Amino acid sequence: MATFELYRRSTIGMCLTETLDQMVAGGILSPELAIQVLIQFDKSMTEALETEVKSKVSIKGHLHTYRFCDNVWTFILQNAQLKSEEGQETVDSVKIVACDSKLLTQ
Repeated sequence: MATFELYRRSTIGMCLTETLDQMVAGGILSPELAIQVLIQFDKSMTEALETEVKSKVSIKGHLHTYRFCDNVWTFILQNAQLKSEEGQETVDSVKIVACDSKLLTQ
């Protein structure tokens, strides 16, 4: 299964990367093992989101920027309203990164 590195820019992905960098710098992990951990993180996040998340969210806002590059869409919305079954939230800005899930099975 191929994966994208989308989740490395999430809060948990950034914390994992920072911790791995510290462990490599301290000689606790080899760089090769740190890379394998990140690859497994990518796979695990993709699988967890596919199998565990059942919620749906609707998003409305002002489209500030959009782009399509390397089969990845990026949207930046301003004054966005996010609605789910639990409630709604309004935020100043939200970035959405989306890719074709069919590319993950190639």
